[in-house]
Amino acid sequence: MGTLATVLAGKKIPSSEKRYRAEVEGDIENVNNILKITKIRVKYYLKVPPEKVEEAREAFSSYLVRCPAAQSVIGCIHIQDDLIIEEAD
Repeated sequence: MGTLATVLAGKKIPSSEKRYRAEVEGDIENVNNILKITKIRVKYYLKVPPEKVEEAREAFSSYLVRCPAAQSVIGCIHIQDDLIIEEAD
């Protein structure tokens, strides 16, 4: 969440607790008799003014390559991320 919030801040899009949250879940599977985290799904929820919707989408499309946690596990764990935008004042 921190990396996306940083990218949003660079576009002057607020990401306070009232405007920004995430739901995260994952799968643990038996791979060759070893339990491994194989998938992580993240849904980000963001409330933005109508004029900032496109900038929020741009931020979302570029944050993952800057995220240290994601970059540490990409290739080992499948990451699925989605952004749900709600227009707000």
